[in-house]
Amino acid sequence: MNVIFDMDGVIFDSERAYINAYKKLAPKYGMNDFEIVHRACMDSIGVTRQRTKEIFFSYVGHEFDYDSYREDVQQELNKSEYEIKPGVFELFDWLRETGARVALASSTREVSVRKSLGHAGLIDYFDQIVCGDMVSHSKPHPEIFITAAQRLGVDPSTCYIIEDSYNGIRAAHASGAHPIMVPDILQPDDEIRGLAEVVLPSLIEVKDYLDKNR
Repeated sequence: MNVIFDMDGVIFDSERAYINAYKKLAPKYGMNDFEIVHRACMDSIGVTRQRTKEIFFSYVGHEFDYDSYREDVQQELNKSEYEIKPGVFELFDWLRETGARVALASSTREVSVRKSLGHAGLIDYFDQIVCGDMVSHSKPHPEIFITAAQRLGVDPSTCYIIEDSYNGIRAAHASGAHPIMVPDILQPDDEIRGLAEVVLPSLIEVKDYLDKNR
């Protein structure tokens, strides 16, 4: 069995932390319309840092000092560690016992990914790690998942991909893999339900689903 995981919103409860930090620091940069901040954050779920910057520019203009804003957001996030989603260790221990090949495909930068996984004691569960700054295209482009499958030495069509975001599910589907959505902030709409092989409420149910289908 081959399984590829997203990180933010799937393994860690980090999406809410990002949005809260963006909103908290927005007034410092003259952004007092929290609805715009919220919409920009929601549109940015599952994409790379560069794509997030482009999304914010589309809302507030290119004169906005996004780089300083994003650096302040990161400093805010560095003050605490993310909570781990329910079922993470149970699922990863089970995958290890079954001999599954496991990869991470996260839009987050490699330095942040390895830091978060290391602090949580999760990094050794992964055979391969592919991050947003290691590929040319952001999700919903399938490059990151195709790359992760290639590094595992398998075809994407043999992989289950665990995602929480719309762009992640779109990318997983485009790669030819088997997308499993575990919703976090974004609940699936008709489009996403059509692209996902299944929508499951937590990683605990993912374990049961994979067990039945291996």
